[in-house]
Amino acid sequence: MSVSEKEPILSAKNRKTFKQPLNETNPLTIQVLGICSALAVTSQLKPSLVMGIAVTTVIVFSNLTVSVIRNLIPNKIRIIVEMTVVATMVILVDQILKAYAYEVSKQLSIFVGLIITNCIVLGRLEAFALGNKPIPSIFDGLGNGLGYAFVLAIVGFCRELFGSGKILGFQVVPQSLYDAGYLNNGLMMLAPGAFIILGLFIWVQRTLNGYVEED
Repeated sequence: MSVSEKEPILSAKNRKTFKQPLNETNPLTIQVLGICSALAVTSQLKPSLVMGIAVTTVIVFSNLTVSVIRNLIPNKIRIIVEMTVVATMVILVDQILKAYAYEVSKQLSIFVGLIITNCIVLGRLEAFALGNKPIPSIFDGLGNGLGYAFVLAIVGFCRELFGSGKILGFQVVPQSLYDAGYLNNGLMMLAPGAFIILGLFIWVQRTLNGYVEED
């Protein structure tokens, strides 16, 4: 194939690969993957955003790496190779966080390290990167990462707002409202609060998409 015949980077196929995980095949709300981190790190918006960026970075670069070497990976050890690639990316992201966002890194605790066990990451390597070229694999990783990050941001926003009256640590619920009897919802600071917000988000998304449960 000549250079002029190569598929353009922003082809319809690549755009679809990127857009589908944002909504139609969202890894968190449609495929129901990565739920643990959605419950554990979303009590505030800031760690939710950082976790979303971290997972997106790991997926994109893991997809790219595995796609580049896909023809060199023996089938019998592909899972080991994939896990090694993911572990390397996770270590790099973790060290960058510790160097430039140490407080947030402490808030996220072990959950950055546990990205290596995140079903979304390994799932994309197995389902897409192993069978596709680097550019589509980047779009797939970016779409799935941002789809995951978007849901985390929504859950983190709602939990911090209703749980503490703050957004990114800044007070947004006026004192006058508290003086009138308003109380923060402590349930939002607990895992059940995340379940409620996530469940409502899934319900709204599937309703808007016209999703019908199959028998």
